[in-house]
Amino acid sequence: MTDILLSLADLQAGTRAVVREFRAGRAVESRLASLGFTPGAAVEVVQNYGRGPLIVTVRGTRVALGRGEAAKIMVEGNNGNYD
Repeated sequence: MTDILLSLADLQAGTRAVVREFRAGRAVESRLASLGFTPGAAVEVVQNYGRGPLIVTVRGTRVALGRGEAAKIMVEGNNGNYD
C-alpha cells in the first residue's frame, strides 16, 4: 500500500516522514538539498503551529523552514515508523 504524498507543511509535530519529491524550481531545490532535504531522507516535524516557520529534524540536524519552503517538500509518511 502506497501512502499519499503530503506537503511537509501539512504534518503535525511529532510526525515522521520521508522526502519523496520537490515541487519547486531549481534554486529552491538546490537550497533544500544543501540543508539535507533530498529524496529518501527521513524527517521529523518538531514544531508546526500552523503559522510561521516549521522546525524539523533532518539527518540529525534541526532546521527551521519557512512555510512556503515546507509546502514545496512532498513527503510520504507511515505513522512514525521510519528511523
